[in-house]
Amino acid sequence: MFVKVCGLSTPESVRTAVEAGADAVGFVLTPSPREVTPAQVRELLAHVPAGVPAVGVFRHEAAPDAVAVAREAGLGWVQLHGVRTTADVQTVHDAGLRLIRAVNMSAPPEAFADWGEEMLLIDAAMPGSGEAWDYASVRAKGLAGPDGLAGRSWLLAGGLDPANVADAAARAGAWGVDVSSGVESSRGVKDLARIRGFVVAAKA
Repeated sequence: MFVKVCGLSTPESVRTAVEAGADAVGFVLTPSPREVTPAQVRELLAHVPAGVPAVGVFRHEAAPDAVAVAREAGLGWVQLHGVRTTADVQTVHDAGLRLIRAVNMSAPPEAFADWGEEMLLIDAAMPGSGEAWDYASVRAKGLAGPDGLAGRSWLLAGGLDPANVADAAARAGAWGVDVSSGVESSRGVKDLARIRGFVVAAKA
């Protein structure tokens, strides 16, 4: 199980995530309680081992602007939320960066197609709430079948925490999982024990 821990903002949280076995870490570079600056990200990257993707997360920023900020931060990956096009994927790739494209369950069917991104992230119909949702609906929608997400690298997100991640991933047939609020003691403040617990539970 591929595990990404997102919204990290301190050296301690980054080190805890990678030492626990996280496969990727995320830094929020868009307005949020978890927002960090490109300069902060450059400092935090000192704690990310080679081979662990470090991802800059963006919400509605235009793809060229996201690419520019990611480069300033020294990142090789971007994660784009919001309404996107295949041209956005091309923009990221033309810049030599890799992409996680985020969609939510209320998106039209064509949004779940393979646009060439390295990973697809599937969130709740109302992303950002931090609340658990019907993870089995990914299977029910046929997305986990042979004509959907089979063979693709995709992450389940939204309302995951150490207690529910294993069951949620199984229900959705997830290739990987992504967490942020589910490993926090308060909004924007990571709980190191919960980070460790999440990674262990997901990989178990």
